[in-house]
Amino acid sequence: MGEFVRDRLPDPRSYYTDTAGLRLMGAQRAKWVTTRCGFHGGSDSMRINTETGAFVCMAGCGAKGGDVLAYHMAAYGLGFVEAAKALGAYQDDGKDHRGGTRPHRIAAHVLLSVVAHELTVASIIVSNAANGAPVNANDLERLTKAAGRILYVSAVANAK
Repeated sequence: MGEFVRDRLPDPRSYYTDTAGLRLMGAQRAKWVTTRCGFHGGSDSMRINTETGAFVCMAGCGAKGGDVLAYHMAAYGLGFVEAAKALGAYQDDGKDHRGGTRPHRIAAHVLLSVVAHELTVASIIVSNAANGAPVNANDLERLTKAAGRILYVSAVANAK
């Protein structure tokens, strides 16, 4: 088990640029900035609050959340504890986690859209490799991310 420590979450602006690899468009001190939506591939449809870390896709793909932890969970297909650990905001005490692991509800059309997009990404990488193109570290990282998102959608779809 362990304890979530919100104060240890990374600064939203740093998280989105350094960890998530997004380019934030807007004034340097703006509260809300624009960036691409990594969930559906929109070039400038996501708005991010640089103070709280909240995010929302304005194109209607359904991507939204209240902080960088929510983004990290959705983007990498992680549960709460795994994402909090990855971001350094979880103090592990060595005991098993007994909390709920049930994902929150997401509309079926959004889930299917995510799966379709991630399967397209995976098939392109695999097809390129099958045709002799070298698979680099970025391809492997993106393939892993696609697999994680597909597994996350599977968990959400199978939640009772």
